[in-house]
Amino acid sequence: MIIDAWGQHPTLRHTQSPIFDSLRRWTKQAVPQEELPVALTVAQMDSAGVDRMLISAWQAPGRDLIANEEVAGFVSEAPDRLIGVGSVDISRPMAAVAEVRRCVREYGFKAIRVLPWLCELPPTDRRFYPVYVACAEEGVPFCTQIGHTGPLMPSEVGRPIYLDQVALDFPELVIVGGHIGYPWTEEAIAVATKHPNVYIDTSAYTVKRYPPELLRFMREHGRHKVLFGTNYPMITPEKA
Repeated sequence: MIIDAWGQHPTLRHTQSPIFDSLRRWTKQAVPQEELPVALTVAQMDSAGVDRMLISAWQAPGRDLIANEEVAGFVSEAPDRLIGVGSVDISRPMAAVAEVRRCVREYGFKAIRVLPWLCELPPTDRRFYPVYVACAEEGVPFCTQIGHTGPLMPSEVGRPIYLDQVALDFPELVIVGGHIGYPWTEEAIAVATKHPNVYIDTSAYTVKRYPPELLRFMREHGRHKVLFGTNYPMITPEKA
């Protein structure tokens, strides 16, 4: 079975957001003017033989680009193909904890994802810690982005080395760092090697763009520590 560890079924709020203007300059992708049908996402999966895709909500402080409720609705249209990943606003810790529990218990989501650059905070910031506790208690992984950001936002908060301290503080928590950690891929490999609960996913990079150190890690002792991901719709499964 082939599982895509990081995708989105986007809303227009997400795809039309100006934060992605810098990405569109080099991807040359047009800005969608209509909501994409779930059937299109499933068809893209079929074209590449992808069996399941984890589709993520997007939550920034004070606003969402893809709401948890919307993700639940998308999953309900293709429950045998799509898996929900929730997101929370870490600027409101108590509400974030309650939302983690709702995502898992009510919607059946299988992970929670928070992007440090959207919050402009590193994963070691105290505002993340209640979410880590809630994820560990609910038995779901915490997923995040490591490496630089395509959008014009601070990249330093994506340094993979921050996950070292998180993994030390929460050995019970499965942590997945997406987008391979470039240009700090060696940091990502070091943290994933050191901690049995830390993994890397390949989303946002096609195979031809994998750094040599990641390929070496995948061939050798890291073959079970790297997950396949696309960052769909930015990269389709067929191109990944």
